Amino acid sequence: MPDDLEATVDLLLSGLEASDVAYLLVGGLALLRYVAGRNTEDIDLVVKLADAHRVPELQIVRHDRDFAQASFHGLTVDLLLTSNALFERVRRRYADAMDYLGHRVPIATATGLVVLKLYALPSLYRQGDHAKVQLYEGDIAMLLQAQPIDIEIVFAELAGAVSATDLAELRAIHGEIVARLGRGDRFGV
Repeated sequence: MPDDLEATVDLLLSGLEASDVAYLLVGGLALLRYVAGRNTEDIDLVVKLADAHRVPELQIVRHDRDFAQASFHGLTVDLLLTSNALFERVRRRYADAMDYLGHRVPIATATGLVVLKLYALPSLYRQGDHAKVQLYEGDIAMLLQAQPIDIEIVFAELAGAVSATDLAELRAIHGEIVARLGRGDRFGV
């Protein structure tokens, strides 16, 4: 991680702007717009791979059809590639903007973040990455608690991107998260 994270992020945002790259900020940094207390050490962007190659000093380390990992002055940049139809829909449909470090940054809405977090869960469970499962489920819980989200819109987006079996499990996970949130007054107010 770079010594001056904020300065490095500022340089990256300047590079994206100068290269006229269409992108969407997602992940932990985007989550901070809606909830407090989430730390992150990387930047997550939805972007077209060819566009990412145009950003000076953004070094693509590896990629597959849906994801790439890059480095920018020591900062890890995770790329969700628009070759995945769901990622492209989130970029187009669930974008807002915020001012950050003097830049007007396209950022995922809370609904878009929930779509992406739920989409990732089946893979994380299959990989046995329980630390990330807990983190993502916690992120979803915080978003659901902090923002009005029409969960049926989320599941409609996921319906074409995951199997029917996975969609049913994601609905069950959502139910478990809502039940946990409902126990918030367990010890009284």
